[in-house]
Amino acid sequence: MARGFESKQVESQQQDREARHANEQPEVGDPVAAAARRTLELALMRATDDLTKARTPAHRAMLEQAIAALTAQLELS
Repeated sequence: MARGFESKQVESQQQDREARHANEQPEVGDPVAAAARRTLELALMRATDDLTKARTPAHRAMLEQAIAALTAQLELS
């Protein structure tokens, strides 16, 4: 009888551990696509930051175009 209780307890512990593990690490569908999206997000953050520091109208226009292109790419991914 004690052996049955122990096996049920072990099974319960394993299920709890699996549930915690599933909650901690969200599934990543495609690591290459996730890396590409992260690269786009970082590029967008940098362009946005650069835009706040840009002084010349030509530089600001170039950054605004880059931000629009990056935003469009992010919406597609």
